[in-house]
Order: sequence, then structure tokens, then C-alpha cells
Amino acid sequence: MLGRFFQPLSRAAMSSAPSKPLAVRERLSEVRYEIRGELARRARELEAQGRKLIKLNIGNPGAFGFRAPEHLQRAIADDMGRTDPYTHQQGLPAAREAVAAWYAARNTPDAHPDRVFIGNGVSELIDLSLRALLNPGDEVLVPSPDYPLWSAATILNDGRPVYYQCSASNGFLPDPSEMETLVSSRTRAIVLINPNNPTGATYPRELLRRIVAIAAKHRLLLLVDEIYDQVLYDGATFEPLAPLAGEVPCITFSGLSKVHRACGWRVGWALLSGSAELITPLQHAMDLLGALRLCANVPGQYAVEAALNGPDTISALCAADGRLYETRRAVIEACAASEHLALCAPAGALYAFPAVVGDAARGFDDYQFALELMEDEGVLVVPGSSFNVPYRNHFRVTLLPDAVSMREVFARIDRALARRAEANTKVVSLKPRSRPAAA
Repeated sequence: MLGRFFQPLSRAAMSSAPSKPLAVRERLSEVRYEIRGELARRARELEAQGRKLIKLNIGNPGAFGFRAPEHLQRAIADDMGRTDPYTHQQGLPAAREAVAAWYAARNTPDAHPDRVFIGNGVSELIDLSLRALLNPGDEVLVPSPDYPLWSAATILNDGRPVYYQCSASNGFLPDPSEMETLVSSRTRAIVLINPNNPTGATYPRELLRRIVAIAAKHRLLLLVDEIYDQVLYDGATFEPLAPLAGEVPCITFSGLSKVHRACGWRVGWALLSGSAELITPLQHAMDLLGALRLCANVPGQYAVEAALNGPDTISALCAADGRLYETRRAVIEACAASEHLALCAPAGALYAFPAVVGDAARGFDDYQFALELMEDEGVLVVPGSSFNVPYRNHFRVTLLPDAVSMREVFARIDRALARRAEANTKVVSLKPRSRPAAA
């Protein structure tokens, strides 16, 4: 009977219907994520044509031959038979207990399993926390450059990112005095990324104390992305924020993706700290949103306890002669040897953020350069402006390839920049000289 009433439209009827594309959310026009955007789509087209590309756009260890440590793989394999059911919306109890204990050992106040949320990577938890926090028009202080998910999640949850500058002249560290001038009656939170993506900057204790003081004075939530907390070079130190924040509300984000090279497992965590009176409403809101998505990926959660209580597998990679260290050194040396590049050496994380300088920088457009570099030299980088900065002379590369590959990458980059510099010099030399004024 139902078939009499619900007949599919004929081709003739469809062809006579108005051909108007489906409308999408307007605020998406404000969102940028060039790490996986148009350049990455063009890269796939070139690869389909048989081109070989060196893709440095994503910090994805598994794509460069890294594997998650064996003791994490065993932990999942041993418990695979228990992974079929949903778990609690905040995560497996054993995983949350391990996270709480890890942060308690770092002197995080009141680190308790009830304050831990396990998510499908830190990305999901960033979105969830901002959805729980923001009302339309609320503002979030975000670093510039930022990891663009922070800006996107703020915008898509009807907030407004307000950028505080982290300039190369200051080692990509922010100025707390400038940050405080940006606080308004609509400001709800301050985002920190430490160690920083894309710059590799690490934040000293005194700087963090001053930022905590701003949050305390203006009753703001601290949102701190510490996913690279153990990826450090040349004696750089990491200062966790929550112990310094004390009673000031703070959410600390981390996970298995970077330190433990398990991006595809999609396991991240968020820990709420600070005064129970202040954070409980936010905790309940996050719990509700977590329940609406049922739970995070269960198999990967069985690796959390093994990751946090098992052997250190990252420090050797970051120490002298370690693979990450040697690749970073190759980048530093290549930039130092180039007349077209300048670099603040990254102290942590998995990226470098070089600047184009000199003759090559005249009229430089980072997106166009990234496209030409891919088309002409087979190297994919991320334009610096993708990280919400007001300048267009930077680009980001990941440090995950081996050192030999990275030297080849920068030889190609330098070759492309040399062509630009030569073309710019010719343009200048061909400009007609102004005639002297008549007597």
C-alpha cells in the first residue's frame, strides 16, 4: 500500500525541479583548516597522476614509519575481547584512573577520575568543551599562530576567537600585558598550546604564572593543549599549567597521538582542575554532551594505562642522535645556510615554522608558494597564514621524516626560493630610473 503513495521522482520530474545547491552552514566560511584543505586535495590529484610527493602537512607519525610502542599494542590485543560494549561516556574507569594518577603525580590539584573525560582524540574534546562553555558571541583568547582547530571549534560553537600575538621576535611567546588588554566582558577562556604547534615554543614558568593571574583576575577558564608535553629538545623543559593554576578552573588536554605515536587510535583525554564550586557546572555539561555521543572508541582506551605507566619511548627519539632530534637539526642547519630562510629553532613538538626573508620575500604569498612548491618540486607544506597569523611569509613543516629526506626537502625549498629571489631581482633591475627634475 505504501508504494502507492511514495513513488520515486521520475527523471523528467527531477530535471524540471530547480537546480539549487543545498545550503550549508554560513559560519563554515569563517573556518580554515589548510592542513587537510585544498592543497591536500590537489596533492591527491597529483598522486593519482603518478607524481611522487613528500607530504609534510600533517603531524602523523605512522605515515613516516613510526609505530605505537609494542606494550601499547599488546594492551589492546590482550583486552580486545572486552571491547564490544559501550563504556561510560567519560571513558573506561581504569583509563580515567590512570590519567588522574598521572596528573596527581605532577601535582595537579584534586586530580580525580570523575574529572577525566576520554574522547576520540583531543580534537573531539576541544569541540566538546567549547560547546559546553560558550554562548553565542562569547570570546576566547587564542594564540596567533594557533593550531587552527581551536579557532574553528570556537567559531562553530558560536563564539569568537580573539587573537593574542606570539611574535617571532619574542621567540613566539605571548606578551601577558597585551593579552590582558584583549579581555572583554564577553571573554570566557584563554587557550594555551604548550609546547606549541606550529612554532615549537615552550612556555617558561614565570610566563605561565602571569597568564594564570590574568585568568584568576577576570574569572576565565584556562584551556591548555599539552599533547606534545614530552617532545622536547636540547634540554628544553616543560611546565604543566594545572599545578600553577591551583583553584583557577583549567582543562588540560593530551592523549596517545603524538608522544605515543598512535594517532589512528583516536584516544585523547581532558582533565578538569580547579575549584569544585567553579568547575562543577562545566563538568556536568561536558558529561551530558559526552553521553549524547555515547562513548569514545573503546579498544584504544585499554592502552592508556600501559602508556602512562609503561616505559618512556619518546625521550630517546628527541635526544642527540635520536631520529626526531636529527631531523630537527637538519632543518635548523638548512635554514641557517639559506639566504632565503630564517627560523626560531623549535624547542618542542613536531614542527618547524620557517620565515621567508630577503629578496625571495618580496610580494611573497604563502599559499601560492605552497602550491608552486608542490607542483614544481613535489613537496607539500602548510602555508603559515593557515595558523591565523596576520603575515604571509611563513610555512610549517613536520619533523617526522628522517634527516636525509628533510635535507632533500629543504634543498628543493631553497631552489624554489632562489628562483623567486632571482625573478624579483630582475624586476627591480628592469624598473626605469626616475629622471632628474628639470631645472
